[in-house]
Amino acid sequence: QLALVESGGGLVQPGGSLRLSCQASLDYDYFNYHAFGWYRQAPGEERILERQGIGCISADGTNTNYIEAVRGRFTVSRDNATRTVYLQMDSLEPGDTAVYYCAARSSILSTMCFMSPKGMNFWGQGTQVTVSS
Repeated sequence: QLALVESGGGLVQPGGSLRLSCQASLDYDYFNYHAFGWYRQAPGEERILERQGIGCISADGTNTNYIEAVRGRFTVSRDNATRTVYLQMDSLEPGDTAVYYCAARSSILSTMCFMSPKGMNFWGQGTQVTVSS
């Protein structure tokens, strides 16, 4: 069973930055066979399929994708040595306020990046990001 733990959320002013981390409890080899995605959802809502995919990274780290609303402001990356996936968020806006989740799925096609929450097998507990002055 894969466990994911997010951290790095908090309160930030508009225009500020945060970096979210997603630590995976996987052996090194298995980590490399998993693609990861970042999702967000309004506080109080819990339906997984209603989470908004905002960015993803392929198992081999060569491909990333983003929704238009965050493209150019957010960056997804992964560090295989520490089994951690990151979401760097810059130029934050009040509309980015949400609970942020990371998720993973095994991926035979190592260059595939998955944005939809459907099919993601493992989820973290979420971390709150609030953008407010």
